[in-house]
Amino acid sequence: MTETQAVTQTVTQTVLTASHLHKSFALDGDTIPVLEDISLSVNTGEFVAIMGKSGSGKSTLLSLLAGLDQPTSGVVTLNGDDMTRMSEEQLAVKRQSDIGFVFQSFHLIPTLNVTENIAFPLNIARKSNQERVDELVSAVELTHRKHSFPHQLSGGEKQRTAIARALVSQPKILFADEPTGNLDEKNADQVMQLLVDLQQAFNTALVIVTHDPGLAAMADRTITLVDGQLV
Repeated sequence: MTETQAVTQTVTQTVLTASHLHKSFALDGDTIPVLEDISLSVNTGEFVAIMGKSGSGKSTLLSLLAGLDQPTSGVVTLNGDDMTRMSEEQLAVKRQSDIGFVFQSFHLIPTLNVTENIAFPLNIARKSNQERVDELVSAVELTHRKHSFPHQLSGGEKQRTAIARALVSQPKILFADEPTGNLDEKNADQVMQLLVDLQQAFNTALVIVTHDPGLAAMADRTITLVDGQLV
């Protein structure tokens, strides 16, 4: 093994760890379990797909891993920080710096054009970086659309804008909840390939919730949930 190969192997690190996560909700005086004893980890640059039937707890798990919700018990550690011990203000800062999101319904700001939507997370964090924005506009092949507003874009173009926006802050990990759910098959294939290509190019960990076996087949690893438990 060469010295370069040895260095390359040692830089692989765990970016996200979930330990013994439980999540339940109270309903009419009863406790309804949603997730039971979930433990997993995700490495830097790794692509992990979460699969399972509707109601299996996929989106709930994604929300816990991304710090959008808190577990009933258990710990989620991202880049060395225990997110289950953070205040909402601390979590907001953590999400700005280390986490990117891609949603099924795009969540673009209708009054901002493509370039402005992509730059929005940087502006919120007061970290202007026009070079980074321009790089991503080009990477998602929207240079000809950079001044267009969301209502002028196709579904595929909207999701490509959302992907660029999710990556603009150079997050440690990217979460995507059914990112191709609102796209036709052709656009879905193109958008997913673009997402994977960019995730690999920037060495960003990627965790996707999907019901699509074809999409999950692109992942390095697939996690399957059945009735709130890993199988």
